[in-house]
Amino acid sequence: QVQLVESGGGLVQAGGSLRLSCAVFGRTSSRYAMGWFRQAPGKAGKERDFVASISRSGGAAYASDSVKDRFTVSRDNAKNAVYLQMHSLKPEDTAVYYCALDSNHSDLRFSSTVDYWGQGTQVTVSS
Repeated sequence: QVQLVESGGGLVQAGGSLRLSCAVFGRTSSRYAMGWFRQAPGKAGKERDFVASISRSGGAAYASDSVKDRFTVSRDNAKNAVYLQMHSLKPEDTAVYYCALDSNHSDLRFSSTVDYWGQGTQVTVSS
C-alpha cells in the first residue's frame, strides 16, 4: 500500500518561509516523478493547481509561474522523501498543499496523471 504523508504546514506571516516534507511509504520515491499541488480556499472539489515537481530521474524540476522564483522542490532518496521549500510567502499562497506521485510518466505536471495523493497539509499566510 502506498502512502504519502505530508508535514510542515502552518501559519506564517507574509514574507516568511516554510518547508513542507512528504514521506513516501510503499514505494521507492526515487523511481517516480513527484511533486506538489495545492487547493485554495473556496476551490474544494475543483482541480488542484500544480505547484512544483521533480522528474523521475531527478534531473529536472518544474514550478508554476506564480511560485518559480520563490519555491524549490527537492528529494532525498536516502530518506525516501520529497520537500517543498517556500520563501517570500504571500497571502495568495494560502491553500492545502498535497504531495503527489506519478507512476507512469517521467515528469509530473498535471493532476490528472497523479496516481497517489497525500492527505494534504494546510499553509496559511497572514498579511
